[in-house]
Amino acid sequence: MSTEAPYGSWASPITVDVFLKGDLVLTMPRWDGADLYWLEQRPLEGGRMVVVKRSGGVTSDVTPDGFNARTRVHEYGGGSYAVADGVVWFTNYRDQRLYRQEGGNPPRAVTPEGDVRHADMQVDRHRNLLYAVREDHTPKEREAVNSLVALDVSGESEAITIASGNDFYSSPRLTADGSRLAWLTWNHPNMPWNMTELWVAELDAAGHVRSSRRVVGGGDESIVEPEWGPQGELYFISDRNGWWNLYRARGEGDEPITRLEAEFGGPQWQFGKRYFSVLDSKEILCMYAKNGSVKLARLPLHGGQLEPVDLFYNQFTDVDVNGRKAVLIAGSPTLSPRVLTIDLDTGAQEVVKAASDVHIDPGYFSIPRAVDFPTEHGLTAHAIYFAPKNRDYTAPEGTKPPLLVHCHGGPTSEVRSTYDLEIQYWTSRGFAWVDVNYGGSTGYGRPYRERLHLEWGVVDVDDCINAAKHLVGEGLVDGERTVITGGSAGGFTTLLALTKHRFFKAGSCLYGVGDLVTFINDTHKFESRYLDWLVGPYPERADVYRDRSAVNFADRLNCPIILFQGLEDKVVPPSQSEEFVAACKAKKLPYAYIEFEGEQHGFRKDSSIRKTVESELYFFSRIFGFEPHDKVEPVDIQNLR
Repeated sequence: MSTEAPYGSWASPITVDVFLKGDLVLTMPRWDGADLYWLEQRPLEGGRMVVVKRSGGVTSDVTPDGFNARTRVHEYGGGSYAVADGVVWFTNYRDQRLYRQEGGNPPRAVTPEGDVRHADMQVDRHRNLLYAVREDHTPKEREAVNSLVALDVSGESEAITIASGNDFYSSPRLTADGSRLAWLTWNHPNMPWNMTELWVAELDAAGHVRSSRRVVGGGDESIVEPEWGPQGELYFISDRNGWWNLYRARGEGDEPITRLEAEFGGPQWQFGKRYFSVLDSKEILCMYAKNGSVKLARLPLHGGQLEPVDLFYNQFTDVDVNGRKAVLIAGSPTLSPRVLTIDLDTGAQEVVKAASDVHIDPGYFSIPRAVDFPTEHGLTAHAIYFAPKNRDYTAPEGTKPPLLVHCHGGPTSEVRSTYDLEIQYWTSRGFAWVDVNYGGSTGYGRPYRERLHLEWGVVDVDDCINAAKHLVGEGLVDGERTVITGGSAGGFTTLLALTKHRFFKAGSCLYGVGDLVTFINDTHKFESRYLDWLVGPYPERADVYRDRSAVNFADRLNCPIILFQGLEDKVVPPSQSEEFVAACKAKKLPYAYIEFEGEQHGFRKDSSIRKTVESELYFFSRIFGFEPHDKVEPVDIQNLR
């Protein structure tokens, strides 16, 4: 028998403790012969990144206590370690030096002191070199200098500069014989999903560049992930046909090897992503995304169709191969991300490590579904909807659930139908949740991404409002209890939706951009010209910047808001939140503001994550008038009568 209780007040076994256990982030699985390595980001260790090794059936940490294998190149990092023949190189977060870890010996620094960062490493066994993206922050009078370098694996000689002069570099890839190196590069004001170029260099015996040439790219073309084949052919992903598809370069030309309205790649927010691996001269193992789901497939290289690999998952990232054995991160709406190995000949699978060992009874688990909804200018936008679900409760007749509208960050990013216990925390308490892939999101082709060109703060806001209106119109949620929430770029959308429109009844903003002018003056190099594409050049379009800065319209806010901010955030500094708090104080608006010492852009500590979620629950309970079952610490809500 179920208990009748208002939405939001339901008791749930999915507590903060439960989803923190499931908040382990698994990335970058890599083979080193028969040994397997990967990265774990552990919220219960303050968000520390640890290189983990699996050898002979035994799993052990490589990164010792006191070290954090996380790079700050581009601030978003990624690609923070490399491994070859049992030796691991990793960037340590605290000092950003590159360390060599061999056997049971302590890590030894191989780069000097100073704010010079490295990422996206590849080992050159022939020359005892380590190719890496370098980001030099020592010239304080100007922005950081990026280059591609070859480092001595033991730190005993000076670095060799492979490529320099452009604003950004990524993805160094060496041929099997060591004769050629490929990489990607781009310049301001482009982001890597707008325009990149693929270059190849001929190397001499010492690793110096003999000659280099641009292979493809430039203009309106984004190239992702170059990889070499066994016969010296070069594979890459390009969106020249409107979708990120696979191509092959041979000689002076190139040719498509897939022609699908699906995404075989994604936006390069972080280093180290691998969307495909070359098995041999006949076949590639690849992933492709469509309608919020991802498939794993084998692709014949000399004719033939994609052959899906039949698995119990619909989300995949980071594939690597060793012979006929593959490893990748796999998951689904009901299965947590896991390091999964697959024998491609026998089909045998092994779950090496799962992000969560928590079992959730299906009676408390909301299964997401894709939603297409009408939006401005007669267009269609996309979202993923989670209905309330708790086997122990029913709501009073005639009532509908409050809706949390989540707008993702980026803004050039996307949400998928993945395992997310934080969402289930809300739905099992009686909230509805919708993740909006507003115009500008990836996963739906380049034209969909380009809807946000010069329209950030308009298209994203309209799509979030229209997603909520659609669900209200379908009779699924309560139109008088709609909340918009988001972090970073999602926080920007949240703040504009609450100041420029009168639809949502409350908001929650995590490290959101409130003032675009402050943002471009304070933010880091990687995103310093991003707004040229999203909004327009500054100061030429200062009028647009003012119109899209929610802090200038705080006096129009007519609903409560809770704000969260990391005090070490370099992407969206605390000044952004503080300006909005000051405006709320002046207007005497109901608000709460919570700061976190030691947090950057995106909260990693378990204490910060716990405080954020429980504070939101308390805040919404006071605003919407229900009593949560959970005993959570009260939040100081200013100006609440």
